[in-house]
Amino acid sequence: MGFFNDDSDQAQAYNEVANAPHGAELSHELIAAAASYEAAKEYEKHVARNGPPPSHEKAKEIFAGLAGAFVDRLIETKGLDYVDKYKVQHHAKEQADGGLRESVGEY
Repeated sequence: MGFFNDDSDQAQAYNEVANAPHGAELSHELIAAAASYEAAKEYEKHVARNGPPPSHEKAKEIFAGLAGAFVDRLIETKGLDYVDKYKVQHHAKEQADGGLRESVGEY
């Protein structure tokens, strides 16, 4: 994987979050790491199908949307609090942007 490898903190967080029981206590940082990992996987699929986005800003928008979708799904399926949604999404966007910058740099 280009952004976060399978033994990265994000990958480990993803496995922990994905396997957590319904209503489990999960930290914002853990959920954000899992969301950024999932967003990176989906972004790579998107790029393989559609080619790279025309700019770094567009890539960040795609990442943010993918991370947000993961957070929404997690909140719905794990019974988490919607109040914390935006804080988690903010952390996830920061991590995804960092991964994007490390992997491909600025456009």
